Amino acid sequence: MKILFATGNPGKLKEVKRRFEREGIEVEQLDAPYPEIQSDSLREVVEHGLKWLGQQHPGKAIMIDDSGLFIDALNGFPGVFSAYALKSMGCAGILKLLDGVENRGAIFQCCAGFVDSGGKIRTASGVVEGEIIYEERGSEGFGYDPIFKPTGHDLTFAEMPLDEKNKISHRGKAFSQLASMIK
Repeated sequence: MKILFATGNPGKLKEVKRRFEREGIEVEQLDAPYPEIQSDSLREVVEHGLKWLGQQHPGKAIMIDDSGLFIDALNGFPGVFSAYALKSMGCAGILKLLDGVENRGAIFQCCAGFVDSGGKIRTASGVVEGEIIYEERGSEGFGYDPIFKPTGHDLTFAEMPLDEKNKISHRGKAFSQLASMIK
């Protein structure tokens, strides 16, 4: 089985390809932008994107995801605006916003979705709790990985090997559920 993964993010593509290889499912990149609605719900963003992609590419099996970093001390910011905030201020900007803040709790959330060749949509979610550390560490991963350390671990996502990260990350959890639904 082959599924198209609509993303322009090479880091996401690498993670998802690795996860689906174990299921014998081939993942190929679909570098096709799709409209993202403004919503405080990752699921709504994903479902809207899948409906649009399903109409634009009828008969194709397509996956997408939307993820967000929700920081306690910033009232959930950047949340659904994580990609925009990363482009605008980067990890350094988030660290600056948290300068002098003791409560550095955060969660990463992911909603992964799939539209099959017949137009049926399925979604799955994953969450990982952790904290924002005080400086960037590690060179693996992408996005906020250098500043996010999951609860119970000494390494940031950017310091972990990909397979280790995929076992515990929000995206790994969401796509594992989605893989089970698809099989």
